[in-house]
Amino acid sequence: MEPNIFDKVHDIDLKSTMEKSYIDYAMSVIAARALPDVRDGLKPVQRRVLYSMIELNNGPDKPHRKCARIVGDTMGKYHPHGDSSIYGALVNMAQEWSTRYPLVDGHGNFGSVDGDGAAAMRYTEARLSKISMEMLADIGKDTVDFIPNFDETEKEPVVLPSRYPNLLVNGTTGIAVGMATNIPPHNLREVIGAVVKLIDNRIEEDRDTTLEEILEIVKGPDFPTGATILGKAGIEEAYRTGRGKIRVRAVSDIETLPNGKSRIVVTELPYLVNKARLIEKIAELVKEKRVDGITDLRDESDRQGMRIVIELRRDVNANVILNQLLKHTQLQDTFGVIMLALVNNEPKVLNLLEMLKYYLQHQEDVVTRRTKYDLNKAEERAHILQGLLIALDHIDEVIRIIRGSENVQIAKQQLMERFGLSDAQSQAIVDMRLRALTGLEREKLENEYKELMAKIEELKAILADEKKLLGVIREEILVISDKYGDDRRTAIGFDEFDMSMEDLIPNENTIVAMTKLGYIKRMSVDNFKNQNRGGKGIKGMQTIDEDYIEDLLLTKTHNYIMFFTNKGRVYRLKAYAIPEGSRTARGTAIINLLQLQPEEKITAIIPVKEYHETDYLFMATRGGMVKKTPVKEYENVRKNGLQAIVLKDNDELIEVKATDNTKDIFLVTKKGQCIRFHETDVRVTGRVSMGVIGMKLNEGDEVVGMQMDTQGEKLLIVSENGMGKRTPIEEFTAQNRGGKGVLCYKITEKTGDIVGAKLVHDDHDIMMITNEGVVIRISVEDISVIGRNTSGVKLMNIDQNSDIRVASIAKVRDDGEKSEGDGIEELELSEEHPEETKEQNEQ
Repeated sequence: MEPNIFDKVHDIDLKSTMEKSYIDYAMSVIAARALPDVRDGLKPVQRRVLYSMIELNNGPDKPHRKCARIVGDTMGKYHPHGDSSIYGALVNMAQEWSTRYPLVDGHGNFGSVDGDGAAAMRYTEARLSKISMEMLADIGKDTVDFIPNFDETEKEPVVLPSRYPNLLVNGTTGIAVGMATNIPPHNLREVIGAVVKLIDNRIEEDRDTTLEEILEIVKGPDFPTGATILGKAGIEEAYRTGRGKIRVRAVSDIETLPNGKSRIVVTELPYLVNKARLIEKIAELVKEKRVDGITDLRDESDRQGMRIVIELRRDVNANVILNQLLKHTQLQDTFGVIMLALVNNEPKVLNLLEMLKYYLQHQEDVVTRRTKYDLNKAEERAHILQGLLIALDHIDEVIRIIRGSENVQIAKQQLMERFGLSDAQSQAIVDMRLRALTGLEREKLENEYKELMAKIEELKAILADEKKLLGVIREEILVISDKYGDDRRTAIGFDEFDMSMEDLIPNENTIVAMTKLGYIKRMSVDNFKNQNRGGKGIKGMQTIDEDYIEDLLLTKTHNYIMFFTNKGRVYRLKAYAIPEGSRTARGTAIINLLQLQPEEKITAIIPVKEYHETDYLFMATRGGMVKKTPVKEYENVRKNGLQAIVLKDNDELIEVKATDNTKDIFLVTKKGQCIRFHETDVRVTGRVSMGVIGMKLNEGDEVVGMQMDTQGEKLLIVSENGMGKRTPIEEFTAQNRGGKGVLCYKITEKTGDIVGAKLVHDDHDIMMITNEGVVIRISVEDISVIGRNTSGVKLMNIDQNSDIRVASIAKVRDDGEKSEGDGIEELELSEEHPEETKEQNEQ
């Protein structure tokens, strides 16, 4: 008996069999599972789900359908894999925190940012979203190739028409074998803007677009969950090479509560970060004592948005805690960009420009095929209309032929012979209804024919001219941009380690404003206009109770700003690192920017352009001490500040000036004493010294202001009830430091204590700020010049019976003289003292 050939044992080489099988498997994962196509940005499972839904007529204008039905159809017709993977893909396309512009409109429980899964597919329902109709637009017009499905009973598209650049807009992530892709989502308007730029350069200048032009339009990824991208270096590297690391940081704010405690409030998280797991991680850090100072941790998120509240102990620095959390948790995360996609079924790492080019190529292909399809249909219809019009011209003869024929076949034959018609035309004539004989119907046919001929003309023109074709794409894609485009959600912030950021920021004049409670912001210079004396002022800042602008200075965005505190420490920032706000915005709490110690308040702000050997900082304290130190000693300010002066108990630093060792110094006290002495009287001491006595004070008196003689020729003094005057500085003779000084203002019940003193020129303006935040700006020339022992005139209309008081005054300089810090317009401010305000409020 013949042995069965199947019983025969075949010897095979294990190595080559494994290699072949593994390579086949790897190739199938790469080409038909894990990676998106560069043209429509979809993986096969997503494409099949969307195609199944359009086949089910499950569009945005129809009711939702059970997800089980959609998944079943997809699996049975196109995707012979597990239902969970299909449903997973469907759910992902419906989650607005996963997909920037969701392709599926879900109904029911589709999971949450906390990592909860969606409900089972028998409970949930879905339909296509409006924007996914643009993915599938014109799919019936032979715009894309179709291939047989797995069992050759159906046809499925190789790629979708994708009328907007979905690969970049929604991004994607996928792990294949030996390679992975990770493309972040982008803003629809920006990406379409880039495609339009490509088209415009081709149409108008017949040239290719450079990557630089595109980088100006596409600012960076735009995540559905918002957050902030740090710096541009990572973005640029990813866009130039196809690979890069983008650092993304949660949006958080440090709030100071009335009881002196701080709390960190997180409102936006980096993309794909699980909120519940993040909160668990923070709790774990607290438990393990790796982060110290957190007293409470709550998730207050609701339908209005995300809100994680981290309450802190009173004695800790909120900034330090925030930095620790950024370091140890996913409050700061890295998004590793790998722009890998399938080009002609081969995986390629592409840069931004290449992706856009391949997309545009696809659109040219789609629109060309659609135009050919429309042209074909139009020509077929025109052919029929020609026949009908011939028939109507000879209607009697046509009727005679049809009536005299035995059957339709013969009638058609005779019509074709008599009028030279085609089969299709004669068929249309025998199918013609009697109503076509009316005049109106005839006119309709003629109009339709005319319109068709114009349309055919237009379609042929599009096919003949590539630029016309591009114009069509441009027009259609801009409609999509207008219809579905929205504002960026992800801000692009500064990266303190990335020096190239500075080159991107213009070095221009800017006003920095800071309030008594420590809110700070940057504003453009054109926010403030001059007013006349005795007016009510304009609102300078939206403030909370008992807060007001205390410091206002004008500098350049690239200059350093040095912050001196009442505790005698100094911190510094680049001006551009202060967030910009409108005139009425409240600004950012300074503790968001500087690592201040508890109870520490900013008392002086100095803009510094460069640190020169010959420049000094001159400081004055509330208790009458003064100190002069070379500015060079403050060149290297650490993140957590630097000791600027050593203070006695209960004394505070109130004013700091940049000088060149040639000035006269004026100190003014709140009870109306003033001393003038030469700066050279004060010997140079080091950074950590206490300084020397500048002025002896009477009991209960304190220094409220320090000025230098070069700042003006008259001393302007303002008291808390809005009175003030100017006195020529000649009336103050220089004496040795350490004396009691002379009387400079007559204090009465009507005037109240002095709140500020400034040396001014006639062409200066002055701003006065009340403790309720109202600002008035008046010209110094309007203020009377009178002697030392007088009280002055009314400068600001203040109701004596209310609690309103002038809190501080600021000087606005519009001339080009060299001022402290920089030779540009400058605003400088006097100091207001918290104790004093308390007393006023009590009175």
